[in-house]
Amino acid sequence: MIKGENHTTWTYFVLEGFSKYPKLEMVFFAFSLVMYLITLLGNSTLIVISVLDFHLHTPMYFFLGNLSFMDICYTSSSIPTLLVNLLATEKTIIFSGCVLQMYLSLAMGSTECVLLAVMAYDRYVAICNPLRYSIVMNQRVCVQMAAGSWITGCLTALLETSSALRGPLCGNVIDHFTCEILAMLKLACSSSLLIDVVMLVVSVLLLPIPMLLICISYFFILSTIWRINSAEGRNKAFSTCGAHLTVVILYYGAALSMYLKPSSASSQETDKVISLLYGVLTPMLNPVIYSLRNKEVKEAAKKLLRRKSPFVRKMKGSVWGRISSHQLE
Repeated sequence: MIKGENHTTWTYFVLEGFSKYPKLEMVFFAFSLVMYLITLLGNSTLIVISVLDFHLHTPMYFFLGNLSFMDICYTSSSIPTLLVNLLATEKTIIFSGCVLQMYLSLAMGSTECVLLAVMAYDRYVAICNPLRYSIVMNQRVCVQMAAGSWITGCLTALLETSSALRGPLCGNVIDHFTCEILAMLKLACSSSLLIDVVMLVVSVLLLPIPMLLICISYFFILSTIWRINSAEGRNKAFSTCGAHLTVVILYYGAALSMYLKPSSASSQETDKVISLLYGVLTPMLNPVIYSLRNKEVKEAAKKLLRRKSPFVRKMKGSVWGRISSHQLE
């Protein structure tokens, strides 16, 4: 640490994580490692499939690819550090690494809040105005909306991070498994009205407002779906919207309970569990939810496997190969 005239600047921080439960650290390690690997594999596969299959070159899968890339970045900003610290005796992180980790997690999380609202609007146009869908959601608009989500998330994260680091810190032990901003603010020597206002404004802008827009979009979507005469059409609409709604409920439910609850109701151990829920579990479930509930993704995956697998190409001309190909279909 470096001592100044009025405060101390810490060169490193200690991440307590789950050190209060040493017997469970290996369980947390195995649990986090499995979820992280599934997250990387599932989201990477979804990105590759949506890029290689031209049938999936639509606004919905463009936004879904952004969501998958975001989830990879989000988990990679914190989970590797968590895995190392669960095995290490000294659970430390340097100051610059802590700041970068806090910024990236805030930027990715904030971007996802906006992007989920954008995806809801995309479903609204597709179902409520199908004849104008290709005009309204053209390539230029989709790129602008995705870029707007990223810019909003990165700028609000920069504002929150710079505000949180303005005041002196009276300790360097963070009672969390990552440099989470709420845990960092508990180290501040004194409360700051500026930080409280910034956190409140950003939380309201990125949580209730996008959630309200999503609810309005799905009110019109559900009203339109009930008027569809074809049972097959209703099922297809419910399938694509159901996947998105599941992700929204999981993500926003956890985020709202973290950032918009009264400070008196705050429990650090509960916060850690909730952070794992929306920081690790939700990114892992996103590709599973979208692929299992989406026939187009499953068909694209089967086509990609048949086209790329050398084993399938070798057997293509044989009787068994024809039988296997028929079963895949």
